[in-house]
Amino acid sequence: MLTQKPWPAYVSVAVSLGLGLGLAAGLATAQLSPPTAGTKVTLNGRDYVMAWSQGVNAQGQPTLGISDAGLANRFGFNLLSTSNPQVQPVEWFNGSSQALSARWSPNGMFRYLDIAAIAQQQAWQVQPQGETLQITTPPAQVLGFRQGQQPWGTRWVIDLSRPTPWQISRLTNSRTGLTPREFALTVEASQGPAEPIPNIKVTTAPTRTIWETALPGTTRPQVSMLVNPPRIVVDFRRDPPPSRTIQWAPGLAWQEETISLRSGQFPLSSLIFDPKQPNLSLQPIWPSPNTLIGIQPLPELAQRWQVAGAINGGFFNRDKQMPLGAIRSQGQWISGPILNRGAIGWTDQGQIKVGRLALRQTLILGSGQRLNLTDLNSGFLQPGLAIYTTAWGPRYSAQTSTETIFTVQNNQITNRQLAGGQAWVIPPDGYLLVWRGTGAIPDSLTPGQTVELQTTPLPSDFDGFPNILGAGPLLIDNGKIVLDAAIEQFGRGLDAQSAPRSAMIQMPDGKIRLVTTHNRLGGSGPTLPEWATILQQLGATQALNLDGGSSTNLYLGGRLIDRHSVTTTRVANGIGIFFKPPQN
Repeated sequence: MLTQKPWPAYVSVAVSLGLGLGLAAGLATAQLSPPTAGTKVTLNGRDYVMAWSQGVNAQGQPTLGISDAGLANRFGFNLLSTSNPQVQPVEWFNGSSQALSARWSPNGMFRYLDIAAIAQQQAWQVQPQGETLQITTPPAQVLGFRQGQQPWGTRWVIDLSRPTPWQISRLTNSRTGLTPREFALTVEASQGPAEPIPNIKVTTAPTRTIWETALPGTTRPQVSMLVNPPRIVVDFRRDPPPSRTIQWAPGLAWQEETISLRSGQFPLSSLIFDPKQPNLSLQPIWPSPNTLIGIQPLPELAQRWQVAGAINGGFFNRDKQMPLGAIRSQGQWISGPILNRGAIGWTDQGQIKVGRLALRQTLILGSGQRLNLTDLNSGFLQPGLAIYTTAWGPRYSAQTSTETIFTVQNNQITNRQLAGGQAWVIPPDGYLLVWRGTGAIPDSLTPGQTVELQTTPLPSDFDGFPNILGAGPLLIDNGKIVLDAAIEQFGRGLDAQSAPRSAMIQMPDGKIRLVTTHNRLGGSGPTLPEWATILQQLGATQALNLDGGSSTNLYLGGRLIDRHSVTTTRVANGIGIFFKPPQN
């Protein structure tokens, strides 16, 4: 359950929830200090994961805060551009934009928008029960449905008896488990018997109506609302989506725009991060602080690390759920680079370095012998001597049938044994050395031998960057495109493949962008040369391609902002934006 800091005594007043939040008249008054908060909302009997907070403001007025992600996903609020993170204009059956005050959860993960006035105006019944907020909206009816053609495509118009919540969903094919471009519009309104509509499935229930259809090609739905009388208008469009920029927090903006090349138009979603803001930080994230093994949807990674925003990160072995690339966090090497592939490093002050990265690890024995190590906490297996630290997890299980395990504690080899089928404990005061391959094991690797480990990144100036993530290929350095997939040992034909893409880039003003794209209008995603050109056109001075394809995800404030959540896949790591909110 989310908790809030105690509110000042001068706002600890008794307020009538019945008057302030649309509850039935005559309910007892309640003390709302400290405010209640939670992560679940029940809307007309259906449960959703959604952050909320209820309290009073400095004027003694009741507040009802629901995360902007929840309002957009489940209530149908359209968030409009804003340069003020504390004021969010929205569209919701109001004829013109309506400004809602915003505040953040204490952990900085969510931004609440205060909808107390809307709830009162619309006579919503609101009742907190533990960490669940129960909301019941007045009965609404569908008065009519019209479908027609516009120059840009098909239009739906749904006439309603009153404003009511609605949401867009994507559907999964129950036979294949795949996610075709199926679209569903759910409106919290009942509908009586209606004439069949070609190519549209209509499902009715006592309190809601659902319209389902297939989306051809890259057609996207754009929903707007009208008032007097209340209507929902859905346009299925093939032209570029409207641009918008939402300043979500001080130093953190969400931007949507379209970049045009000769080969097509590419809608982009970005999180723009200002490293000069002291309340923000950028760090790699992975399945758990206690293990590198595992893959999770990016929203789950974000929840685990309690970040405000995130993007998917480097490559991984999907079957074994192990990382395949460099991760360094706050000066600690978590996983080593592979194949001299591209990496990006950054400091808390916003300095950025990109390059093709290797890691030279040398084991210096008490006898003076020096042995080179091949891997650090990596799922990329090579013949030779690898190292596994507690960052890998509490235990190590053999990856091949011929491994020999050396246990190192307090800089001394304490045990040597064939791996067999068991899992080996990684000592908290040391690490495991794992010998792989058919060659002879060095005779000096014996119990009782003292050892010293030296680690140096190549190029060596990467050592000045406490945070590093490896992926690739490297795209832009000093404003110039430097794409060379072959030198980073990617497979043949990678450059020509069209796919969704993600990247971390630096702009000329020093700001950092986490950016994704999925499809060009009317076609597939960009090739790597197109992606490099897009980022250069954005103004990138440095750019690294991150894992793409189905891994492409961008997250902010409790939801994916570049794709529907039903289409997401699991990833092994990412880059998280940590936000310490100002005093609300």
